[in-house]
Amino acid sequence: MQRTSITEAKNNLSALIDRVRQGETVLICDRNRPVARLQPVGPGDDSGTDAWLLGLVRDGLLATAGKPLSLRSLPKPIKPVKPTSIVAALQADREE
Repeated sequence: MQRTSITEAKNNLSALIDRVRQGETVLICDRNRPVARLQPVGPGDDSGTDAWLLGLVRDGLLATAGKPLSLRSLPKPIKPVKPTSIVAALQADREE
């Protein structure tokens, strides 16, 4: 396991991320005291966005789609009968 300071981690973050992608773990220290560990995310690790979304589903705040969305199933856009400016439409709406 590699040890690095916060300053070195800030200055070399891309290189550290590359090392972590290769499976290494990096210990980040502040004045020689470990404060954080940078390590690879495993396939079963649920600390990512997927876990957050699954938590929302579990709490009933989000529902998953019953089936995949097909663009062909969407209705065709409605075309206006006659072209008009948005300003004219707004003025007409205000007059009603």
